[in-house]
Amino acid sequence: MKHLPPVLLSFLMLFSCSEDPIIKPPIAESEIYFPPISSNNWESISLENAGYNQSNLPDLLNFLEEKHTKGFIVLKNGKIVIEEYFNGHSQTANHYWASAAKTLTGTVIGIAQEEGFLDISNATSEYLGVGWTSVTDEQEQTIQIVNQLSMTTGLDDSTSDCSDPECLTYIAGAGTRWAYHNAPYTLLQNVVTNATQQNFRTYFETKLKNPIGMDGFWITYLDYLEVYSSSTRSMARFGLLVSNDYKWEDTYLLQDTNFKQAAHNTSQNLNKSYGYLWWLNGKESYMLPHSQYTFSGSLISNAPEDMYMAMGRNDQRIYIVPSQKLVVIRMGNQAYEDSFALSEFDQNLWGKLNAVINN
Repeated sequence: MKHLPPVLLSFLMLFSCSEDPIIKPPIAESEIYFPPISSNNWESISLENAGYNQSNLPDLLNFLEEKHTKGFIVLKNGKIVIEEYFNGHSQTANHYWASAAKTLTGTVIGIAQEEGFLDISNATSEYLGVGWTSVTDEQEQTIQIVNQLSMTTGLDDSTSDCSDPECLTYIAGAGTRWAYHNAPYTLLQNVVTNATQQNFRTYFETKLKNPIGMDGFWITYLDYLEVYSSSTRSMARFGLLVSNDYKWEDTYLLQDTNFKQAAHNTSQNLNKSYGYLWWLNGKESYMLPHSQYTFSGSLISNAPEDMYMAMGRNDQRIYIVPSQKLVVIRMGNQAYEDSFALSEFDQNLWGKLNAVINN
């Protein structure tokens, strides 16, 4: 994901009315709290009631501010334990998700399949038409929607963002090569549009955004990329939905158990740490964007092994830890060196965060 120009960043900084968190006693361990969809009220609990270490919080917050963070939220059982804004940002300001928004598109694919509009095991050409690539018809027929979700289309990723047919050329058979490739992912939104006969953005708003009270919007960047921008709280709303098995209060937005299990577990045998557009911690090995090298060990050794993540350039993050009913959100500018996915920031952040949450 390329840097957004200053003019676009200024445009994305939209503001809306908000209210401070309402502090109430902690809810039962088995109960998940959901903020109302009709307002920006959001209940919170103190660090003490969450069982966290207050004395180590300043070190965490100093680190976040120094590393160019804009918004940071920690949810425990759905309630806000930590919510901080830095470097001129605010609770109501929008910021782009970068590739963390891939998980929004992946969720919409799951919903569209559940509603019978598509099947991820079908060839992508059934929804985009023959000739959406420059490979042979026989090769194109082997590329399925599931390959787009798992980054295994076999298309040449050296033309990363361009999704025109002439940019989509053969490098390996579908399912035989993992490569982080923006173009086939971006075309998933066209798949939804053609399958549902509804504009992707409209379908997304109806099926995902509005039911959980998210704000924000999609914007086309550099002709190809679909960039989502929202408040930090709206990113937290999505993280809360996913962490609760895609159920908001009493309503499942996505019930398909097989799809959800594949999304948050190893989706292919090439990159153990990748599901359906989600990154997975605690696996035996991992691959990174723009590399065919396989690294041994877990993505973030400081973090819980059961954690899975939405990860975007410049360290946009949704961390979900099922065992702790924990959702952690980070928005901001790049913390260290430029990175499309994993960076030094993740390891250092979890070192600081563990000192707070592991009391």
